[in-house]
Amino acid sequence: MKKIIYSILTLSLLVFSCSNDDDLATPSEPLGDYENGIIVSTEGGPSSISYISNDLSTLENQVYFNVNNENLGVYLQSVGFNGNKAYIVVDAGTITVVNRYTFEKLGEISTGLSLPRYIAFDGDTAYVSDWADPSDATDDYIAVVDLNSNTVTSTIAVGEGPEQVLVNSSKLYVSHKGGYSTNNIVTVVNTADSTTDTIIVGSKPDEMAINNQGDLVVLSGGNESWTGNETQASITKIDMSDNSIISALTFADGEHPGLMAYDNGMAYYVLNNEVYGLTDAATALPATSLFSITASYAYGLSVKNNELFLADASFSANSTLFVYDIATGTETNSFAVGIGASKIYFN
Repeated sequence: MKKIIYSILTLSLLVFSCSNDDDLATPSEPLGDYENGIIVSTEGGPSSISYISNDLSTLENQVYFNVNNENLGVYLQSVGFNGNKAYIVVDAGTITVVNRYTFEKLGEISTGLSLPRYIAFDGDTAYVSDWADPSDATDDYIAVVDLNSNTVTSTIAVGEGPEQVLVNSSKLYVSHKGGYSTNNIVTVVNTADSTTDTIIVGSKPDEMAINNQGDLVVLSGGNESWTGNETQASITKIDMSDNSIISALTFADGEHPGLMAYDNGMAYYVLNNEVYGLTDAATALPATSLFSITASYAYGLSVKNNELFLADASFSANSTLFVYDIATGTETNSFAVGIGASKIYFN
């Protein structure tokens, strides 16, 4: 009998001890005020960063200024995230490096840049698309940046108007919208030796994504009628193993989609304030839209967890970030963010 009582007492103490250990466990410390949220970059002026918490309950504008008591300059073009850092690319020739969770300024990259656009990362190296002199079609380049020293170590000459950059398996993919002119190529850079190949796509390629099948998807907006040389828009799928064109789906005359976001087997794009979804296996453009949006100037698009985030830009007052439930097509939230809101990221 004593043995049974002793066993029960021992078990009780063990359970109590384990329970106490759990109660005393220290939760992980937050990485910063801007962890786990939505980052909206705005062109300004001045340029700024807006933050919205993941639960959509908190909004803060002018994040960078609030933390550092200085402005970012004019025409914030894009933001790149690498490890615990964010790289804020400003057209004026500067990339500001901050802690991505606190937005405290850590450094700056300015020497060797002229008119930077987008940044991509490969280990301790970054690749930055740069228009150089927009009136000169022959001086555009990719700046190669050593992230340990925040210096441009070399440049790679490319065609006019490089835009989005994407790194995959020792290759850098660069869309060429054309800057102040127009272009119709994607440059493929071998990062091992900086040699380049060119893929011909539709006019004004911009947004790119790698789909679930491992193919590169490129949206080309086409030349609008006001250019005097209107061309058709298209979505091109490229085999990344040999740079061959798998398919090119062409839009009707006069249709010029300008935004695309990819998520979980679907490429979403906006055309005439309608949101469309193109599956990886699709052999034709969708005939009907998923839902309609309300936007005066749709300027940024991202998708996550069955929610679509759309930046409706104003360049004279606060822009609006709309949040839509993709399944129902209903607007669930909206936020007044900075002037000229253009890009949406998830931190």
